[in-house]
Amino acid sequence: MKKLGSVVNFKLNEKLDNDLKKSYLEALENSEFKELVSELHLPIEILMKYTSSLEESSIEYNHCKNCKNLLSCKNKINGYCYLPKVDNDKLSFCYQACHYKNKLDKENAYLKNIYIFNMPEEIKKARMKDIYMDDENRFEVIKYLTEFIKNYKKNSKQKGLYLYGNFGSGKTYLVSAAFNELAKKGIKSAIVFWPDMLSELKNSFSNGNFGEKVDFLKKVPLLLIDDIGAEVTTSWSRDEVFCPIVQYRMQEGLPTFFTSNLTKKELENHFSTSRDGVEHIKARRIIERINQLTNEVSLISKNLRG
Repeated sequence: MKKLGSVVNFKLNEKLDNDLKKSYLEALENSEFKELVSELHLPIEILMKYTSSLEESSIEYNHCKNCKNLLSCKNKINGYCYLPKVDNDKLSFCYQACHYKNKLDKENAYLKNIYIFNMPEEIKKARMKDIYMDDENRFEVIKYLTEFIKNYKKNSKQKGLYLYGNFGSGKTYLVSAAFNELAKKGIKSAIVFWPDMLSELKNSFSNGNFGEKVDFLKKVPLLLIDDIGAEVTTSWSRDEVFCPIVQYRMQEGLPTFFTSNLTKKELENHFSTSRDGVEHIKARRIIERINQLTNEVSLISKNLRG
């Protein structure tokens, strides 16, 4: 019985090898498949075991040869090609990023240095070279930010801006563009929409990471608090959240930027009124800290969102 079993196994293996070889030889009739396997320099006995995978690779590889950009990628995983790899005469397969994907990843590598909370997608892509330059009202801000970027490596404790003006004038975009330029040089920053950040901090009490989030905002090298004054003032948000953040950043000389539709005087009035009544002294203390952190610049410009 043992001899008979060995004969049967031999016959089955022989048939399997013949079937594999037949499939491989049929696949070789495809010029793209033939081109791919010819570059592997492996014997047919190895290659024929991977015919289906090699066919898939040849299809994706051909897609890549005729591809013009990531938007026209036809492969299963956008920006990647399923390719064979030879190691010590052994064949394996893996997904490898194409040159378009590698280029995009390199261009977007700066994003790992930026924390963005509840901001439009355009903020991630803001660049100084794309700034709208046809309005002279923007020149003072652009000049300030250009100098800030230029001097940051020599002086990381420069003052930020309290940038106020009309809705849609591009305040947030301008500061974000500067942060993005510095992110490309490895400088970490955070850009947060303040009304929503307060809600996030309030909710973080339940999972126990409130202190961690506040500590991050205190210590991040560059911080933009966007749309300050648009939130509802409470004693908690003013005295337990905002004040400790600006106090720490003032003491450590960490550049802090604010955008708002309110002047500083209007912001002081905003901070002075809460459910607990009118508290001018506490509001004044906060404004004094903002004064230490920033230079005030107005930006009254056309509504670029309209």
